[in-house]
Amino acid sequence: MTTTLKRTPLFDAHVAAGAKLVDFTGWEMPVQYTEGIRAEHEAVRTRAGVFDVSHMGEVQTTGPDAEAFLQHILSNDVAQMAVGGAQYSMLCNEDGGVLDDLFSYRLGADRFLTVTNAANHDADFAWMRDHAGGYDVQVEDVAGQYAMLAVQGPRAREIVEQVADSPLPPRMHAARRIILGREALVCGTGYTGEDGVELLLAPDDAAAVWEELLRRGVAACGLAARDTLRLEVCYPLYGNDLSVDRNPIEAGLGWACKEDTGFVGSDAVRRAREQGPAEKLVAFKLTGPGIARQGNPVTGGGEVTSGTMSPSLGVGIGMAYVPAERAAVGQTLEIDVRGKTRTAVVAPKPLYTKE
Repeated sequence: MTTTLKRTPLFDAHVAAGAKLVDFTGWEMPVQYTEGIRAEHEAVRTRAGVFDVSHMGEVQTTGPDAEAFLQHILSNDVAQMAVGGAQYSMLCNEDGGVLDDLFSYRLGADRFLTVTNAANHDADFAWMRDHAGGYDVQVEDVAGQYAMLAVQGPRAREIVEQVADSPLPPRMHAARRIILGREALVCGTGYTGEDGVELLLAPDDAAAVWEELLRRGVAACGLAARDTLRLEVCYPLYGNDLSVDRNPIEAGLGWACKEDTGFVGSDAVRRAREQGPAEKLVAFKLTGPGIARQGNPVTGGGEVTSGTMSPSLGVGIGMAYVPAERAAVGQTLEIDVRGKTRTAVVAPKPLYTKE
């Protein structure tokens, strides 16, 4: 049986740019372009790159109880988010397992937009809708209303501002702007460790903005570079480093959990924080050749969740869950990479920092 892959509004632009397209969680997405992964990675680290992330999902929550409802289901303290603010949080089940990690933007006193991971969008929306009983809210799946471009790198803001009607919102803020004559929600967020913005646009407006950014020297970047960039700065990826079988404390994301708000799963997360996790998600660097990959076992317990060759550092890097007593920076790890033992050392997060 053939499954038809979904396509973003920029599919034709990717084909025209020579993208290598792959199946990513049911979407036909560009993994890289003709210049290659390293060139795309370096463009974001040194200048600016643009990613099509229109496969991400969006859920809009409105109504008098919007804040109270999101406070109930999201791990962070939603009440601390001012209008125009952005916040990272997790959706947990009653056992504290992570269902997804999310960004929410407060667009008004009673209006929020939450961005979900593509693979989890339908389940996230269903979870939110199912937990909305008793609250005076409207929870809407609005993914079809948006395309999303992530423009990242030290020159990203400068270049986007050249086609904007006014200065862009600062990091961790969101605001409406006119970009190249088109309405957009501009968010000071990203997934690369660089400054930049994410642009949420009407689907029909995305191609014109994409082409103008490329014309101004922004590099088209695919999923592979997005992965190497995020891993260098130790941003977790759902399905690799986060899952329903892991809680936020194990994942090192306790900072985004405010148990006193009483969110779904807060009691389990509180227990995990108080007792201390049996395993912790650590970053590592290989001390010799090789690349560890997801699923590679760690001798003495634990497993690699993400791994790649770091273009910026020139060594194999990754993240792994290991027993808490072996999670200290400087601890030596032995990883079984397809039958060969590779030695690594637990390293501070992030693995890459600007000089």
